[in-house]
Amino acid sequence: MPYAHKIGVLLLLILLEFNVSTFSLYAQDLDPRAYSWVPKNVTALNLGYSYSGGSVLTDPTIQIDDVEAQAHSAILALAHSFSFFGMTSQALVAVPYSWADFSGKVVGENRRISRSGFSDLRMRWSFLFYGAPSRNPGQIIPQKKKTILGASINIVAPTGEFYADKLVNLGTNRWSFRPELAISHQFGQRWLLDFYTGIWFFTDNDEFFPGDAVRSQDPLGTIQGHLSYNINPQFWIAIDATWYGGGNSYVDGINKDNRQSNSRIGVTSVIPINKQSSIKIAASTGAIVRIGQDFQTISVGWQRTWLGKVK
Repeated sequence: MPYAHKIGVLLLLILLEFNVSTFSLYAQDLDPRAYSWVPKNVTALNLGYSYSGGSVLTDPTIQIDDVEAQAHSAILALAHSFSFFGMTSQALVAVPYSWADFSGKVVGENRRISRSGFSDLRMRWSFLFYGAPSRNPGQIIPQKKKTILGASINIVAPTGEFYADKLVNLGTNRWSFRPELAISHQFGQRWLLDFYTGIWFFTDNDEFFPGDAVRSQDPLGTIQGHLSYNINPQFWIAIDATWYGGGNSYVDGINKDNRQSNSRIGVTSVIPINKQSSIKIAASTGAIVRIGQDFQTISVGWQRTWLGKVK
C-alpha cells in the first residue's frame, strides 16, 4: 500500500469514531421546553437547518494534528400531541439530510474527505405523568407555580446512508435508544427551569469496516439543564447546558479507549411570527471536552402548528 494511502486510511480510522449522525444526536442535544404542557390534537411541522464545525480531539499519543470537521444538516420533522391514558403525550419523527467535510494532518500530510446523504431517522415519544393532564385548547390555564414530571423514549433507526466498505458514513448501521426522565418547574409567569437525565443504549454494528468487523459501544449517560425566560407568552429565550459521559467503544472486542466526559453550553430563543408560526434559533459550544467533538453549532428552524377538531 502506498505511504500516502496509508496516511489517508489512518486519518479515516480516527474520524470514523465521530460519525456524522453522532454530531447532532448525542453531543449537540440541547432541547429546552421539550416537556411543555400543550393541548391535545395539535400537529406541528418543523423545517430546520444546522451547522456544526470545529475540532475533533483525539488521543494525544497519536501523531494526528489539526483534525477538523464541518457538518450541515437539513431536517424535516413532524410532531403530534394526543391523550395517553389521560396524560399529555407527543410523538415526533425527524428526517435529517447531511453533508460534511473532514480534514486533518497525519505525519505532516494533509488529508480530506466529504460525505452527503440521508442520516439516521430519529423518533421520540414523550408523556407527562404528573402536573399536565391531557386537555383541549383553551382548557390549559397558566399558573404562577407549576411542576411537571415527564418521561420519553428516543429512538434512532439505522436508515442513514451506510457502506460497509467505507470508513466514514452518514448512518451508524445500528439502533440507538435513550429513555429519559424530566422535571419542569415554572416560577411565576416568566421563569421556567427544566432538568432531564437519560441514557443512550446502542446495538452492535456488525458490518463495521472492512465489512465483517463488529463495533459495540457502552451506554452514554446524558444530563440537560435549561433556564428560560418568557418575554411574552410566545416569545422566550433560554440558557442551556448539558453533560454526557461514557460511551467507550470496541471493535471486535478491542477497547478503543475513547470514553467521553464532555459538556456544552448554549442559548435558544423562539420568536413568534403569528399565532401559528414561529422561528427557533439556537447556538451552542463545547465547554469541557475530554475527547470527541469540540464543536460550535448554530441552528435555525421554522415551525407551523395546526389545531385539530375538539371532540
